[in-house]
Amino acid sequence: MEDALTLEEALQVNINGKPFTLSMRTPGSDEQLVRGLLHSEAIINTESYHPKLTFQKENEDEVVRSVDVAIPETYLGSGYSNSRSLLSVSSCGICGKTELAEEDFQGRTLEATTHFQAPAFTDMFRQMNRRQHDFHQSGGTHAAAVFDSHGTLLIAREDIGRHNAVDKGIGWLLLNGRLKDAKAMTVSGRISYEITIKAFKAGIPFLAAVSAPSSLAVD
Repeated sequence: MEDALTLEEALQVNINGKPFTLSMRTPGSDEQLVRGLLHSEAIINTESYHPKLTFQKENEDEVVRSVDVAIPETYLGSGYSNSRSLLSVSSCGICGKTELAEEDFQGRTLEATTHFQAPAFTDMFRQMNRRQHDFHQSGGTHAAAVFDSHGTLLIAREDIGRHNAVDKGIGWLLLNGRLKDAKAMTVSGRISYEITIKAFKAGIPFLAAVSAPSSLAVD
């Protein structure tokens, strides 16, 4: 029999000539993935600056394997100075990078000026599901979708990693100047601590998933 498989390839991210992370991801929207990752991990200290990305080292299938990111010291955030060489796996993202004590979010809140009725999230999940084209073929990808205050879809992205799908969506918002419009995010799979923090750093006050959150995500 023939079966469709989800692509999983490594992408090495170098910052200013030095290895930063090796991310296992589904190729596609790589610029958005990198920009979202740099925001979520506080590598860049502002939303308005978008670094130059140089993609290289394509394999025989023309899949990009490496990207060089040039970030002036002025724009390097605390996440870069506190970082070390990392591995981002498709199952759990960048594991072990940050001690909870290093990023204390206790007591910090987002101002939710927008409110949704519960049925609105059912419609959001339907909109996300309609755009899970890779999932419908292979059953092997996760998705993240972002909506504005009216429940209108802004962007939906897929990847083999839940966290990568979120980073791709946030990266698209940053590159298109739409981050301030993002009021709700839906994701497939569970809500982990890392997914919650990515939504928090993006300023998205509502987060919903098709599966359960972890205890740390709730905390």
